[in-house]
Amino acid sequence: MASASLAFVTAFALVLAVELPDKTLIATLVLTTRYRPLPVFVGASVAFAVQCVIAVAFGTALTLLPDRVVAALVAVLFAAGALLLLREGFSKPDGELEDAAQSGPAEVSFRRAALTSFGVLFAAEWGDASQLATAGLTARFDSPVFVGLGAWLALVGVGGIAVLLGRKIRERLRPQLIQRVAGFLFAGFALLALGEAAFG
Repeated sequence: MASASLAFVTAFALVLAVELPDKTLIATLVLTTRYRPLPVFVGASVAFAVQCVIAVAFGTALTLLPDRVVAALVAVLFAAGALLLLREGFSKPDGELEDAAQSGPAEVSFRRAALTSFGVLFAAEWGDASQLATAGLTARFDSPVFVGLGAWLALVGVGGIAVLLGRKIRERLRPQLIQRVAGFLFAGFALLALGEAAFG
């Protein structure tokens, strides 16, 4: 049970740290400025659930391989996540999504707003650092349900923050700094897994 708790807490903390400065947060903020908050939140939560299931399934499939191969693949997943985060963390802020927030909320049906939110956030999460982290942690821990649940709750938490606070959150966070820290954290996980692959 301790392993399951550790898997849950690790997945939650890592995905939360990765997603707070991520474009997923910004996309949710923008969607909230265009549509009513509830359908955006529902669509985002379902998109996050589907992406977590995919990541956990991939991570579970990895565990069928020999331990050293799994460690090497986990190292590659975290290294890819580190590269994604550090590249965005050291790039200039992208004002495209912020500019989109200038337009007012649109009057559309709940279903359309939820489906639009699902599509945007499903695409935003595909191959994202949090999805790579979820797959990597699933392969590392023997608790796929707890890793998936921790990752999903972290994503839903970030989505909830974005929906509740709207554009104000963007003014209070330093997304690039958080992204850099998360990138170096991913690089550390990649080195640990590489050590296991080489000497495990």
